[in-house]
Amino acid sequence: MADTRIALVTGANKGIGREIARQLAEAGVTVIIGARDPERGMEAAAELTSRSLSAESIEIDLNDEATITAVAERIAADHGRLDILVNNAGIVDAADGPPTTAATTAARRIMETNFICTLAVTQAMLPLLRKSRAGRIVNLATTLGSLAINGDPSSPYYSARLIGYNASKAALNMLTVQLAAELADTPIVVNSVCPGYVKTDLTGQQGFMTPEEGARLPVTYALLGEDAVSGRFVEPDGDTPW
Repeated sequence: MADTRIALVTGANKGIGREIARQLAEAGVTVIIGARDPERGMEAAAELTSRSLSAESIEIDLNDEATITAVAERIAADHGRLDILVNNAGIVDAADGPPTTAATTAARRIMETNFICTLAVTQAMLPLLRKSRAGRIVNLATTLGSLAINGDPSSPYYSARLIGYNASKAALNMLTVQLAAELADTPIVVNSVCPGYVKTDLTGQQGFMTPEEGARLPVTYALLGEDAVSGRFVEPDGDTPW
């Protein structure tokens, strides 16, 4: 149907991304599962279509801008617009760590993927989002990206010094702040959303939330109505300090 919302979720073949895709599809959204591995993407989409949900998969490698361009072209050809962009794909690196010991190669790789490549995806999808009556961009954030919390000795996250990862997510928050301001006179809403500490491959299966639980807040912000507020940094307990 023409009124069905169209969503692209990057890194949606596993973990939180896969759950976000499932919950959006269950809400009646046509979900495009973006995955670097096309076979895993097709398997994730097939699981949803087997339940009569609207889903398809597409190959997207955030480190290959040709695939990003191809995704935008295919969405334009197949759907004519994009209503929801969930920038979920991201990485960690075992060689990351405190500023005194982190491998600069690891920090560079993390920053490139989590920030620069996410910026590239967002720029490529913006012309399609501008064609939506109410575009929504959800950047998957983390409390570790908060400068205030990184500098607070009383915070339980104070000792989590991963200079590459934390800095990449702080940069992603800057994208949220600046993009929300730049798009303030449009129907596009941009927010940074922390899902919480979720058991996924990214966290080494550590955490106290399931992917299903972790997907709920990003999905809520992807489906915000006309009174949506843009430029927020939120987690399950409320607003997070920048």
